[in-house]
Amino acid sequence: MSSPRLPKVAGIDSTVPAPPHTAAPLPGVPSAAPPSDAALPPGVLIQDRLASWVSDLTTLHELTERLIKTDSLDGALREMLGAGAALVGASRGMAVLEPADGLGPTSTIGLGLAHADLGTIETVPRGSGSYGRLLDGLPEADPPDADPPGAGLPGNSPAAPRRPARVPEPIAIRDVRTEEGLDPRHREVAARLGYAASYALPLATEEAGRLGAAVWLYDEPAEPDERRRHLIGLYGRFATEHLARLLQVERARARVATVAEELLPSRLPRVPGVRLAVRHLTGPQGGGDWYDALPLPEGALGLAVGSVSGTGPSALAAMGRLRASLRAYAVMEGEDPVAVLSDLELLLRLTEPARSATALFAYAEPAQRRIVLAGAGHAPPLVVGDHRTEFVETSLSAPLGMLTCWEAPSVELSPAPGETVLLYTDGLLRRTGDATDRAFARLHAAAASVPRADRSDPGAVADHVLRTLLPGGLDPAVEGEDVVLLAARFE
Repeated sequence: MSSPRLPKVAGIDSTVPAPPHTAAPLPGVPSAAPPSDAALPPGVLIQDRLASWVSDLTTLHELTERLIKTDSLDGALREMLGAGAALVGASRGMAVLEPADGLGPTSTIGLGLAHADLGTIETVPRGSGSYGRLLDGLPEADPPDADPPGAGLPGNSPAAPRRPARVPEPIAIRDVRTEEGLDPRHREVAARLGYAASYALPLATEEAGRLGAAVWLYDEPAEPDERRRHLIGLYGRFATEHLARLLQVERARARVATVAEELLPSRLPRVPGVRLAVRHLTGPQGGGDWYDALPLPEGALGLAVGSVSGTGPSALAAMGRLRASLRAYAVMEGEDPVAVLSDLELLLRLTEPARSATALFAYAEPAQRRIVLAGAGHAPPLVVGDHRTEFVETSLSAPLGMLTCWEAPSVELSPAPGETVLLYTDGLLRRTGDATDRAFARLHAAAASVPRADRSDPGAVADHVLRTLLPGGLDPAVEGEDVVLLAARFE
């Protein structure tokens, strides 16, 4: 009769014979130590190891799922710091974003450290601090090998490829008090802030290059074991790739915002009898919302707001062309807003038949407190004063580029002394995330709630409306919509 066999685990035969040189314990003599892992059946060891791997993979999956939901550099850095602290067993830390290409942005985020604490840490000489050594020791990428003369030209050998950047190893300082080679200032700062050890990880990969570094601080002398190092290394590589994607988005957003600002007036004109203020918020993709204010002959003033369909560079270019055209028409026939928009409609239909736009143009005479305006598919202005808060009744019209023949009658308005006229784009309403009628009601309520002390300042009026209507800033659920709010207060 054959002896019973231990069960197999994952297809591995768990019956492993004992090595012949192992001697049996003497009878009557107790073991010198409790049973170790070596005394357990091999199947149990494999099961424990598999369970540990599954637990680690589950932890990494949960942490990376939380990280991937962040959509800003600041949010990703904070999430990475918190997750990293849990993985390495620390309670405090800091992350430094400092891309190697020098194009920014740069920032420093702390975990369990006040702003003053971060400043104190930055007084440590860069070459002595672990994160500083990582930042200075990792170039953006290694330079290519020397090319022979004429390399890369047709018929010759290709140029040497650019080698990816080498990623340095993490730096562990088990005990700041006894670590050799540390600057005295480093030990002084550690004693002041109450940390005794640190573990620094480069935020870098061979593909992304150097983005920054993270360092976690221990209250007692310690360092992560091999398992924790492996986990934080895997998580750090994933976090770096996510940060690299967010960095590209942030830079693209900054470029779009810069182009949009360059296409808009650099400053508002000063015209006697009226004070102007504008607020312009650009979405991540860069919409085509615009505004303008230009002085006209005989002390008049032209005010305009509008929105071009589409997002991105093409919408910005169309917005620039439309605004420039409207300025020209306003100088020639600004006294008749209907004629200005009719010319703009004809131009848009002939030059860009696949695009539509909304626009509102107002011809203002501040000395007489008189405004003549016309709109094409645009939301009506809002008058804010001590005795009234009401929308201007304008005639309905389709947007520019959507009719073969467009013309709508103009509307004349006489604001009282001290009243402010608000011109805005549809993005202000859409960014609320509400239905159109409710968005209009919320805008009216926000304007009516402007404190009396702020009504003499058009900038304060615009800020109050924005804070009340969009308390959390631009709604991220609504993409491709800019916000323009132009306020004109008549004396």
